Amino acid sequence: MRRIPLVMRSVRFPVSAALLRRLALASIIANVGIVVTGGAVRLTASGLGCPTWPRCTDASYVATSEMGVHGVIEFGNRMLTFAVGIIAFATVLAVLAHRPRRRGLLALSVAVFFGIPAQAVVGGITVLTNLNPWVVGLHFLASMAVIAAAYALWRRVADPDAPAVTVVPAPLRALTGLTTAVTVAVLVIGTWVTGSGPHAGDQGAARNGLDPESISQVHADGVFLLLGLSVALVFAFRAVGATGPARAALLLVAVELGQGVVGFVQYFTHLPGVLVGAHMLGSCLVLLAALHVQWSTRERRPAVATPTAAPAREAVPATA
Repeated sequence: MRRIPLVMRSVRFPVSAALLRRLALASIIANVGIVVTGGAVRLTASGLGCPTWPRCTDASYVATSEMGVHGVIEFGNRMLTFAVGIIAFATVLAVLAHRPRRRGLLALSVAVFFGIPAQAVVGGITVLTNLNPWVVGLHFLASMAVIAAAYALWRRVADPDAPAVTVVPAPLRALTGLTTAVTVAVLVIGTWVTGSGPHAGDQGAARNGLDPESISQVHADGVFLLLGLSVALVFAFRAVGATGPARAALLLVAVELGQGVVGFVQYFTHLPGVLVGAHMLGSCLVLLAALHVQWSTRERRPAVATPTAAPAREAVPATA
């Protein structure tokens, strides 16, 4: 029997770049989705629906009928983690099967994949600490980190394997980096606001002790700073003719305004659960929009093949 070379067997089922990018996009959507469902767990006071971890109860890995609807909600959210992990694992396999091999894709896909169980462990610690508000905030921020890695993978798949070059002046790159840093700071402070508010995830869960009105004002100040920086980016990019980055910054401003409206309405209507959930979704969108701006300030351009000079013809001796 004729043996198939190892190289041919390894690419028997090649994965296209289009499929790989769809999987990366699915990973982004799935991780955003689990942030929203995790918020639903807290907003329905189901945070301790499964009172321990990794089991749901001391005697069962699954929710029991005695635990009621809170157990169903909490256990259902735990099961979604497996679905998100399956998508991430499929993405890793797709990266391995993709030809030609792409530099950097494997590291990003593995980071997303291992970030999911790491985030699940933080979630388990959240339960074991009876929904300590600081750990709850860390649980949310861990999800933000996984979303950022998934976004980087999605963008990187579409880029060629060439060195990245900036498309805006260095001061504007620095301003973009500052805007991204302020975005992260606003998200962190937002978890402090959440930890001081009424939605603890369980009636017996403690709060972080911060004054809700004062920390909300600090959060609002950060949002105003972020909005000002984002508007400045729009005009600065337009001034240097950077059309793509200007459009990305304008999208960021639009997302921030929408998120700001939801934030102010939820504050003045005493934090209804539906609006708090919408605000959590908006936080994910703000992060993605900020990363979009950051990514738009540089490009990876395909290498241009330089024509090789034709070989010189060998001189033919003249005949008499």
